[in-house]
Amino acid sequence: MHPTREGSIRLFRFQGIEVFLHWSWFAVAFYTLSQRNQEYASVYWNVAEYLSLFLIVLLHEFGHSLACRSTGGSAEQIVLWPLGGVAYVAPPQRPGAQLWSIAAGPLVNVVLAPFLFGALWWAGNAQVSPDFYAWLSTINMINAVILGFNLLPVYPLDGGQILRSLLWYFMGPASSLLVATVIGFLGGLGFVAYGVFEGSMWTVVMAAFLLFNCYRSFVFARQLRRHLAAQPVTVDV
Repeated sequence: MHPTREGSIRLFRFQGIEVFLHWSWFAVAFYTLSQRNQEYASVYWNVAEYLSLFLIVLLHEFGHSLACRSTGGSAEQIVLWPLGGVAYVAPPQRPGAQLWSIAAGPLVNVVLAPFLFGALWWAGNAQVSPDFYAWLSTINMINAVILGFNLLPVYPLDGGQILRSLLWYFMGPASSLLVATVIGFLGGLGFVAYGVFEGSMWTVVMAAFLLFNCYRSFVFARQLRRHLAAQPVTVDV
């Protein structure tokens, strides 16, 4: 269950990678912005904050795509939607290539962190408007949350896929995916419980998305293990 280019608007093309914006983004953006409290003196800063969130998400997804390209894999499409972004990457089927393709996304947020913090430090020592300082502060927090959330070892988040890539070295492609998805199920159920406890609809929706994709990967992992077990074993003499 991922957004596709169907029902999406093509924004631009960079380095052979096409970027699309799903139609649902506009509906959720309108609803989200209309529910925001007056955290800024002008509503335009709310819009700037929302757009900045997805700019950071887009840079994160380009990290995945360009890293995948560097391993010899294919990456031709990124789709932005209300739950973030999806980079459609197909790295070579080896653990190192998978690991680099996934880890490069969070690394973009790591690289952004000192620049954003430096801008905030400068704003704190300069005579800037309170709205501009509040916006910079929020953008710093958004980048940190995106980094921390994606590094959780919950498949199919980046952290869960990184865990799978590391396990692949010791357990092979099928068993590593099975272990990662089982951990992902537990994490997804934890998100559901947290969302219900906090009354957060978006957390529950995100958890449902994670659980659905985790289940699909679990089924694939079982099929892959059966396929590999059926392959003849060759012995060099």
